[in-house]
Amino acid sequence: MKYRTLGPGGLKVSAIGFGGRRLSDNHTDTQNDDVKAQALVDHAIASGLTLIDTADMYANTKNESLFGRILAGGRRQKVVLATKFGLVTNADGSRGINGRPDYAVAACEASLKRLNTDCIDLYYLHRVDPDVPIEDTVGAMARLKEQGKIRHLGLSEAGAATLRRACKVHPIAALQSDYSLWARDYEADTLPACRELGIGFVAYYPLGMGFLAGAIREVEALGPNDSRRKTPRLQDENIGHNWGLLLNLRDIANEKGCKLSQLALAWILAQAPDYIAIPGTSQIPHLADNLAAADVELSADDLARIDEIFPRGGSAAGPRLPKDRLAELNR
Repeated sequence: MKYRTLGPGGLKVSAIGFGGRRLSDNHTDTQNDDVKAQALVDHAIASGLTLIDTADMYANTKNESLFGRILAGGRRQKVVLATKFGLVTNADGSRGINGRPDYAVAACEASLKRLNTDCIDLYYLHRVDPDVPIEDTVGAMARLKEQGKIRHLGLSEAGAATLRRACKVHPIAALQSDYSLWARDYEADTLPACRELGIGFVAYYPLGMGFLAGAIREVEALGPNDSRRKTPRLQDENIGHNWGLLLNLRDIANEKGCKLSQLALAWILAQAPDYIAIPGTSQIPHLADNLAAADVELSADDLARIDEIFPRGGSAAGPRLPKDRLAELNR
């Protein structure tokens, strides 16, 4: 495994991390199965993976509790554990955002208990709260660090201006955002701001919810409760066009002797030395494939050919998420 450093605080993590949500979401066979989840995480750690990512809202806190159990017995000391706060379920069942300082403190205390740890290595604000100045939220997070409850601060889906304001309060180790071959919007201003400020970058959905791995040929193949059924790019009117792009990408993967998923992950790692990808999976063979992506070397010619298929301006048909979710991003 190759390792990279996030932010000015010197947080060292594996180039490929583990997106933990898949172990307890509604389209995985490891849901409520500690034995399978334990085997997967043990394999990841034995392979040199160190970064594990979860959040308090994943499966309504159950994902954090899962990692609190399966990282016991000395495993906790072998990983960099990241979690997030700020996404909440309102009384009417709708989704909300809470970045208030008092909530940051309460959420951190609750996560520490569920994760069965005395300190969170990387603590993210999951979404920027438009009703709370980012200075107030980051200030509360900085106080949590002073108290020894977190080691590094992160933001998720924060825009360039927000990042600049946040860094005036406390250094930010990492920005975590939706980034992949078919989600390159942030290259216009947010990612340059990360470079300017010395903020590392962690890409979630690096495989486009699985599509860029060639795993989804038609939306009907997904389970009835699979949340990806609502993804606009996977609908009948869009998926045919997007599949055609993927076939062009497969030609490059075949030439490189790697899988589609590995090419997509290697592309992210090739963008900058402090970019990390955190694909999620519930299967050990897929995990092994993901980890091997760190060894795929891409030349300037390879990158140019990939850019022709998935350019910065976008070539995929359809929005990558429903409108209400897009409104929360890059804020």
